[in-house]
Amino acid sequence: METLFSGIQPSGIPTLGNYIGALKQFNEIQHDYDCFFCIVDQHAITVPQDRLKLRENTRKLAAIYLASGLDPEKVTLFIQSEVPAHIQAGWILTTISSIGELERMTQYKDKAQKQSQGIPAGLLTYPPLMAADIVLYNTNIVPVGDDQKQHIELTRNVVDRFNTKYNDVLIKPEIHMPKFGARIMSLQDPSKKMSKSDDNQKNFISLLDEPNVAAKKIKSAVTDSDGIVKYDKENKPGISNLLVIYSSLSGQSIEELEAQYADKGYGDFKGDLAEEVKKFLVEFQEKFNYYYENKEVLDEILDKGRDKASFVANKTLKKMENAIGLGRKRK
Repeated sequence: METLFSGIQPSGIPTLGNYIGALKQFNEIQHDYDCFFCIVDQHAITVPQDRLKLRENTRKLAAIYLASGLDPEKVTLFIQSEVPAHIQAGWILTTISSIGELERMTQYKDKAQKQSQGIPAGLLTYPPLMAADIVLYNTNIVPVGDDQKQHIELTRNVVDRFNTKYNDVLIKPEIHMPKFGARIMSLQDPSKKMSKSDDNQKNFISLLDEPNVAAKKIKSAVTDSDGIVKYDKENKPGISNLLVIYSSLSGQSIEELEAQYADKGYGDFKGDLAEEVKKFLVEFQEKFNYYYENKEVLDEILDKGRDKASFVANKTLKKMENAIGLGRKRK
């Protein structure tokens, strides 16, 4: 069975877009791969974090993973900072990465512009740590959205570089792009991606939003003036975005939804979608509360995940260290 790795930062509560573009996909493919799902808290500290909030968000994210349908008996769910091999392997890969390729990372450029008191070095060097996250588990598949594709390409380049220099130690991962719904857009500005860090609360739906509040956000979402429920990403980005959300939550195809609302206006469509979102959040949050409020249950899952992840990661790390001559020779 091939190995799949994915990591999410605990820098805030994931949005409905994160669920459709990633978490829902994980639930569907967890039976097809040996899955490692990592809460990448060390990536989160590349920008300032409140320590208590970071710990709280880490636990919430673990509960969100499980509420999304991950089976802890099938997948490995763990916290990055509890497996020291990530930082150790990350440093090794940093030494074979160039400043030029790191400076070309789009996310680095975007985040660096927002820093008013100097750019943290971690913003520049976190792609090699991301590469380490992936290669430590002999990963074959990395499911990512459009915004992370550049980082996986860098990972593949670093793996090629390491293997050329040190004899095929690491497995080169492949990118797995979701077939549809990979990029859910802002509700008020469908030209940009839905983001949990958006200043305008109406632009996104948090997975922990009060369901009635989320329903109101759907009803006030930007569409257009012609009133025709049809998918046309270029000319009708607002209604197209809502169609993707509706399709992803209901299981109906875009074509089926277009036919269903052929003789109805946006009011009927958005009203029904609002109820679909509300129903989803009620069920999701019930599962979330079970894991988040049962500390012993959640800790047992994370402890088990940490132990399995450490076992696999340490084996790969030893191979990397042996290959480049660090420490004493080990079997």
